[in-house]
Amino acid sequence: MLDLTFTPPEPKVIQGATSDWELVIGLEVHAQVASKAKLFSGASTEFGAEPNSNVAFVDSAMPGMLPVINEFCVAQAVRTGLGLKAAINLFSAFDRKNYFYPDLPQGYQISQLYHPIVGEGEVIVDMAPGIARRVRIERIHLEQDAGKSIHDMDPNMSFVDLNRTGVALMEIVSRPDIRGPEEAAAYVGKLRQIMRYLGTCDGNMQNGNLRADVNVSVCKPGAYEKYQETGDFGHLGTRCEIKNMNSLRFIQAAIDYEARRQIAILEDGGKIVQETRLYDPDKGETRSMRSKEEAHDYRYFPDPDLLPLEIEQAWVDDIAADMPELPDEKKARFVKDMGLSEYDAGVLTAEVESANFFEAVASGRDGKMAANWVINELFGRLNKEGLTIQTSPISAAQLGGVIDLIAKGDISGKIAKDLFEILWTEGGDPAEIVEARGMKQVTDLGAIEAAVDEIIAANPAQVEKAKANPKLAGWFVGQVLKATGGKANPAAVNELVAKKLNG
Repeated sequence: MLDLTFTPPEPKVIQGATSDWELVIGLEVHAQVASKAKLFSGASTEFGAEPNSNVAFVDSAMPGMLPVINEFCVAQAVRTGLGLKAAINLFSAFDRKNYFYPDLPQGYQISQLYHPIVGEGEVIVDMAPGIARRVRIERIHLEQDAGKSIHDMDPNMSFVDLNRTGVALMEIVSRPDIRGPEEAAAYVGKLRQIMRYLGTCDGNMQNGNLRADVNVSVCKPGAYEKYQETGDFGHLGTRCEIKNMNSLRFIQAAIDYEARRQIAILEDGGKIVQETRLYDPDKGETRSMRSKEEAHDYRYFPDPDLLPLEIEQAWVDDIAADMPELPDEKKARFVKDMGLSEYDAGVLTAEVESANFFEAVASGRDGKMAANWVINELFGRLNKEGLTIQTSPISAAQLGGVIDLIAKGDISGKIAKDLFEILWTEGGDPAEIVEARGMKQVTDLGAIEAAVDEIIAANPAQVEKAKANPKLAGWFVGQVLKATGGKANPAAVNELVAKKLNG
């Protein structure tokens, strides 16, 4: 593993008009389970389908329709729990959470309040090279998603799309361990990264497949430490919940605004009302949505149509045996086995597709050279063109072929960049392109020496200057490389120029 220093949460201190205040943040992240079918029906979870086309009878609450648990969704929740080093509960149960929205046909949501499938775990959040924070996970429970109300298609009516109704969600509930907006965004980003590696959630925030409810409160310095000692949430101040955040940038902005709003109220002698709020990105502010409900407001009771969920340890062990290498482990391996810097390893492991691409390029090759080409040349060009690793015009095999040609001495670094450009625009096999277009590096010392002699003979004044100041020898190297079309071996040119000038 990486040599990490775990630091206590460092609170973001906000200076109010009368005193300093500290932030306390907890998150409930709703992650859509990567599954082709819904949690209690066989209806498709395809995004972008025609409204109300992915709806089974049970999703639309037709009379007499009974839910049937999707075993694959349960396995995905267990897999996520294992990835977060959490306890897996062999006994869990489903409850009905009763509330009435037009996009909730049953009049209740099937969830897990009292007996969640996953217990306590943790997420290691990287804050700086070698510095990490540990955020505790309280629980993960399975629940079904609601539909979607659409209010902007007609000035007089709202429309309801039930395609999302019944889609499986994992609600990942953290402890109030997060102390600042940047740490909150980093935590959600790390969760997303882990689940994408696990294949349990695609993490697409734009499509609503990963959303966060952010609980924010402010307290005086020292109050959080009292909470840690006593476990009394009363020390943390009254919290407000910001619903359905689907952008890391908006999460940070909403927390900052909400904290300052609460501080202004408290310093004016007012009290914070526990409520649910929404963030308006256009105005950069939160606004009240409704008073915050408590569990008793939802009249929870065990779902009579679903037996308690009992799973066997052997089944959990089979899932654990099939776990992939997770990002922290992969990053540590890249640093240890390939000699990469922690920063480069972090860039390469940020997305599972990038990590897999890099490993294919680096297989059997110099890891540092492969990292340099993937990060600087490929990622740089992808960013410039607005492409992703999945849509890269250059494959891992092609980029690996470029590195092989450099390692064999067939091409120089400069020629390699020209070859990269050809591969990007035209494609093809790197070795065949080099051969067909006469791009091979000149390694014949006799030919290189002749070019060096010619340049030296043609520039006697520059020779005298270079003898007086050896740093000017680089000018001759450049001239020789230019004369040979960049094909002369740079190391041989340097050696011969130094020898001729000092001889």
